[in-house]
Amino acid sequence: MAQSVLELDAVAFGAAISACEKGGKWNLALQLFGDMAARKVESNTITFNAAISACEKGGAWEMSAHLFSMMLQHKVECSTITFNATISACQKGCQWEKALEIFHQMPGRIVQPNTVTFNAAISAYEKGGEWERALHLFGVMAQG
Repeated sequence: MAQSVLELDAVAFGAAISACEKGGKWNLALQLFGDMAARKVESNTITFNAAISACEKGGAWEMSAHLFSMMLQHKVECSTITFNATISACQKGCQWEKALEIFHQMPGRIVQPNTVTFNAAISAYEKGGEWERALHLFGVMAQG
Protein backbone atom coordinates (compact mmCIF):
# COMPACT_ATOMS: atom_id res chain seq x y z
CA MET A 1 0.00 0.00 0.00
CA ALA A 2 1.49 3.33 -1.08
CA GLN A 3 1.63 6.14 1.44
CA SER A 4 0.20 9.45 0.36
CA VAL A 5 2.15 12.62 1.00
CA LEU A 6 0.17 15.48 2.44
CA GLU A 7 1.08 18.97 1.36
CA LEU A 8 1.35 21.71 3.90
CA ASP A 9 -0.58 24.78 2.83
CA ALA A 10 -1.15 28.26 4.23
CA VAL A 11 -4.13 27.05 6.27
CA ALA A 12 -2.05 24.36 7.99
CA PHE A 13 0.79 26.79 8.66
CA GLY A 14 -1.66 29.40 9.96
CA ALA A 15 -3.15 26.89 12.39
CA ALA A 16 0.29 25.79 13.60
CA ILE A 17 1.51 29.39 14.01
CA SER A 18 -1.67 30.25 15.94
CA ALA A 19 -1.11 27.23 18.17
CA CYS A 20 2.39 28.53 18.91
CA GLU A 21 0.93 31.94 19.74
CA LYS A 22 -1.53 30.39 22.19
CA GLY A 23 1.32 28.39 23.74
CA GLY A 24 3.55 31.46 24.12
CA LYS A 25 6.13 30.13 21.66
CA TRP A 26 6.70 33.14 19.45
CA ASN A 27 10.17 31.94 18.35
CA LEU A 28 8.69 28.68 17.09
CA ALA A 29 5.89 30.63 15.38
CA LEU A 30 8.53 32.65 13.51
CA GLN A 31 10.39 29.49 12.58
CA LEU A 32 7.21 28.04 11.08
CA PHE A 33 6.52 31.32 9.30
CA GLY A 34 10.02 31.15 7.79
CA ASP A 35 9.47 27.52 6.80
CA MET A 36 6.59 28.64 4.62
CA ALA A 37 8.92 30.41 2.19
CA ALA A 38 11.33 27.47 2.18
CA ARG A 39 8.42 25.20 1.17
CA LYS A 40 7.17 27.76 -1.37
CA VAL A 41 3.92 28.28 0.53
CA GLU A 42 2.72 31.83 0.04
CA SER A 43 2.02 33.72 3.24
CA ASN A 44 -1.27 35.57 3.49
CA THR A 45 -3.10 37.92 5.82
CA ILE A 46 -3.99 35.10 8.21
CA THR A 47 -0.47 33.68 8.50
CA PHE A 48 1.05 37.15 8.89
CA ASN A 49 -1.55 38.04 11.55
CA ALA A 50 -0.83 34.84 13.45
CA ALA A 51 2.92 35.52 13.41
CA ILE A 52 2.48 39.19 14.38
CA SER A 53 0.15 38.20 17.22
CA ALA A 54 2.60 35.56 18.45
CA CYS A 55 5.35 38.18 18.57
CA GLU A 56 3.05 40.68 20.27
CA LYS A 57 2.17 38.14 22.97
CA GLY A 58 5.87 37.30 23.36
CA GLY A 59 6.92 40.92 23.80
CA ALA A 60 8.83 41.00 20.51
CA TRP A 61 7.60 44.38 19.26
CA GLU A 62 10.48 44.79 16.78
CA MET A 63 9.59 41.54 15.04
CA SER A 64 5.89 42.47 14.97
CA ALA A 65 6.78 45.78 13.33
CA HIS A 66 9.12 44.01 10.90
CA LEU A 67 6.40 41.53 9.87
CA PHE A 68 3.98 44.44 9.43
CA SER A 69 6.51 46.14 7.13
CA MET A 70 6.93 42.89 5.20
CA MET A 71 3.17 42.75 4.65
CA LEU A 72 3.21 46.24 3.16
CA GLN A 73 6.28 45.47 1.07
CA HIS A 74 4.76 42.27 -0.34
CA LYS A 75 1.38 43.95 -0.81
CA VAL A 76 -0.42 41.50 1.49
CA GLU A 77 -3.76 42.90 2.58
CA CYS A 78 -3.74 44.24 6.13
CA SER A 79 -6.78 43.80 8.36
CA THR A 80 -7.92 45.43 11.57
CA ILE A 81 -6.35 42.43 13.36
CA THR A 82 -3.02 43.19 11.67
CA PHE A 83 -3.07 46.77 12.92
CA ASN A 84 -4.35 45.86 16.38
CA ALA A 85 -1.61 43.30 17.03
CA THR A 86 1.16 45.53 15.64
CA ILE A 87 0.01 48.66 17.48
CA SER A 88 -0.39 46.69 20.69
CA ALA A 89 3.06 45.12 20.34
CA CYS A 90 4.70 48.51 19.87
CA GLN A 91 2.69 50.08 22.68
CA LYS A 92 3.63 47.25 25.07
CA GLY A 93 7.26 47.62 24.02
CA CYS A 94 7.16 51.32 25.04
CA GLN A 95 7.43 52.31 21.38
CA TRP A 96 4.46 54.65 21.55
CA GLU A 97 5.57 56.78 18.60
CA LYS A 98 5.88 53.70 16.36
CA ALA A 99 2.48 52.47 17.58
CA LEU A 100 0.86 55.77 16.64
CA GLU A 101 2.68 55.93 13.31
CA ILE A 102 1.11 52.58 12.46
CA PHE A 103 -2.30 53.67 13.79
CA HIS A 104 -2.26 56.71 11.50
CA GLN A 105 -1.62 54.48 8.46
CA MET A 106 -5.05 52.85 8.81
CA PRO A 107 -7.11 55.39 6.82
CA GLY A 108 -4.71 55.17 3.87
CA ARG A 109 -5.10 51.40 3.89
CA ILE A 110 -8.88 51.68 4.11
CA VAL A 111 -8.92 49.65 7.32
CA GLN A 112 -11.43 50.62 9.99
CA PRO A 113 -10.20 50.84 13.57
CA ASN A 114 -12.27 49.12 16.24
CA THR A 115 -12.43 49.42 20.03
CA VAL A 116 -9.23 47.37 20.45
CA THR A 117 -7.42 49.67 18.01
CA PHE A 118 -8.53 52.83 19.76
CA ASN A 119 -7.70 51.42 23.19
CA ALA A 120 -4.16 50.54 22.07
CA ALA A 121 -3.66 53.96 20.46
CA ILE A 122 -5.02 55.80 23.52
CA SER A 123 -2.70 53.74 25.72
CA ALA A 124 0.23 54.59 23.43
CA TYR A 125 -0.52 58.32 23.78
CA GLU A 126 -0.75 57.84 27.55
CA LYS A 127 2.66 56.11 27.64
CA GLY A 128 4.12 59.00 25.68
CA GLY A 129 2.74 61.55 28.10
CA GLU A 130 0.40 62.86 25.42
CA TRP A 131 -2.72 63.02 27.60
CA GLU A 132 -4.41 65.72 25.49
CA ARG A 133 -4.09 63.60 22.35
CA ALA A 134 -5.29 60.56 24.28
CA LEU A 135 -8.41 62.48 25.34
CA HIS A 136 -8.94 63.76 21.81
CA LEU A 137 -8.78 60.23 20.44
CA PHE A 138 -11.16 59.09 23.18
CA GLY A 139 -13.56 61.81 22.00
CA VAL A 140 -13.27 60.62 18.40
CA MET A 141 -13.97 57.08 19.59
CA ALA A 142 -16.99 58.21 21.62
CA GLN A 143 -18.48 59.98 18.59
CA GLY A 144 -18.36 56.71 16.62
